[in-house]
Amino acid sequence: MDVPFTSPAPREHHRRRIVPGITLATPTRKVIVVPATSTGRKGRVRHPVCELIATRRIAKGWSQCELATKLHAMSGNDSVTREEVSRWERGKRIPGPYWRQWLSNALDTSCHELELAAAVARNHRRCQDD
Repeated sequence: MDVPFTSPAPREHHRRRIVPGITLATPTRKVIVVPATSTGRKGRVRHPVCELIATRRIAKGWSQCELATKLHAMSGNDSVTREEVSRWERGKRIPGPYWRQWLSNALDTSCHELELAAAVARNHRRCQDD
């Protein structure tokens, strides 16, 4: 008696919650950018701070650990770690004014651009909470 071939049930993969504005990159997967943008008064697209930090860091070819090390060297403050950079890039936390100043120096971007990006991230959070 022939038994029809059935494929095994698909495995349940652990899926990370993808937050808009995150850049995901791993050695085995291609880079994925989940867009979360806002349009400013003049019609320019504004990106949240998590996306801005990740794209600027990747453009410089730095790892999260390297960015944390550079921030530590520049500021003299050892409270920033790779884990904190990861939280910023995943949108779990928004860097405060102190770290935004140092990030602007490290990533060669203006403080104003980081302030606007932080405002977009805060607005995005408020919209998710409603």
